[in-house]
Amino acid sequence: MQKSKTINVDGVEYIRADEMTVPADEMTVPAVELDSKEYVICRADRTGVFAGYLESRNGQEVVLLNARRLWYWSGAASLSQLSVDGVANPSDCKFPCEVSTVTILDAIEILPVTQKAKDSIASVAVWKE
Repeated sequence: MQKSKTINVDGVEYIRADEMTVPADEMTVPAVELDSKEYVICRADRTGVFAGYLESRNGQEVVLLNARRLWYWSGAASLSQLSVDGVANPSDCKFPCEVSTVTILDAIEILPVTQKAKDSIASVAVWKE
């Protein structure tokens, strides 16, 4: 007997998680939609540091598009320097893959990022284990 690829709950069709596949080109927001958005670094109280395009902010809730978690950086003394100069040692940084959207519920700082710093962040290879 073949497994059903969907399940119906109260008239709503759901796709099984193990059946979902998303093409790589659909994992990020198209650049044309990002042209009007500001690239920022957002520091959260408990969830870490992220860089991405600011979609919205409501109190401490921040939504970023095409965001990377900045887990470990080398060659910047602080987030302030990172947002202006980027990283001096990109090969020593640990920035996981970009996600299409992240909702941060505990934002405590948002810093605008210069083009130089944005290019530096983008130059860091995807870190994974």
